[in-house]
Amino acid sequence: MTSTGATAEAERVVHFVLPGDVDDPAVPSGGNTYDRRVCRDLPAAGWQVRPHAAAGGWPRPDAAAQTELGRYLAALPDGAVVLLDGLVACGVPEVLVPEAARLRLAVLVHLPLADETGLDPALAAELDARERRTLHAAGAVVATSAWAARRLVDHHRLDADRVHVARPGADAAPLAPGTDGASGLLCVAAVTPRKGQHLLVDALATVTELPWSCACVGGLDRDPEYVAQLRRGIARSGLDDRVDLTGPQAGADLAARYAAADLLVLTSYAETYGMVVTEALARGIPVLATEVDGLPEAVGRAPDGTVPGVLVPPGRPSAVAGALRDWLEDPRLRDGLKNAARARRAMLEGWEMTSHSLVGALERLRNENRSAR
Repeated sequence: MTSTGATAEAERVVHFVLPGDVDDPAVPSGGNTYDRRVCRDLPAAGWQVRPHAAAGGWPRPDAAAQTELGRYLAALPDGAVVLLDGLVACGVPEVLVPEAARLRLAVLVHLPLADETGLDPALAAELDARERRTLHAAGAVVATSAWAARRLVDHHRLDADRVHVARPGADAAPLAPGTDGASGLLCVAAVTPRKGQHLLVDALATVTELPWSCACVGGLDRDPEYVAQLRRGIARSGLDDRVDLTGPQAGADLAARYAAADLLVLTSYAETYGMVVTEALARGIPVLATEVDGLPEAVGRAPDGTVPGVLVPPGRPSAVAGALRDWLEDPRLRDGLKNAARARRAMLEGWEMTSHSLVGALERLRNENRSAR
């Protein structure tokens, strides 16, 4: 090992490869938020972070982006600890696998590539195979929920000892005053087929006789065709004055949306965890969400075992509509869910626990006996 590499190990340095748009406010995502917090918080846990934003159309980059990523990795010292966002790493095993014997690679999987809704089956199969090659070459895999860890182990036949869980944290926040206690509905998610906003619109169209308004906060440029379809559905249902597609919001603007919310609604088809769920619960806001993947883990339970929201089957607007109607018409149900949400709020883990879990994975990778692999 080079002396530079030895120094890097002694200093606990992690080279973090991020998507090129990680800091772009126009394309907010849970994955980008997570990555930025890791960069900010790991130094307090004793690890220096050297971030590298990799430009490219991940997970299917052009040749120039692949070449640049390869050059970056090749320039790192032998034995360097490298954490790569799975969006960048999982689609390019031809770049990652040749470096796996020389570097200590960890891949952070926010969402398995083939789980994106609406992919052509042939493309999904190709991405799945590429991801499997990458993850088998990595020394460690980090998942953002216990559900996701089990899924990766079972689906990709990974050694469970190499798969670690580092759940997203939740920042402390003031209790949301809401609107009238019932009618302020909020959906925070990029407007894409995976997030299923069309299911929410279909459900809302069946409860128009009840008072409510719904703000859908999230990026509108990831799938313009889906956004156009959603707008047509809103207009066709006569909901233009009640459903607001706000576009992406952050900081004080997003905080104001949460403060005005009585209920968070998330109708996703796939979700490894669901950071917006814990962001809402941190403000005592109950959740109506699809019972899919890691969402039940994020919703969790209050100390007395009650669920701080309602979980419905995915892909069924009638189930969402029924839950919305119950919420809007039943004050006792609302009070019970709000009490559960406030109790769950006190149990949420902060981002320091995310850093603690991630450091455990990095330390193990750093101290691994390479000859044993």
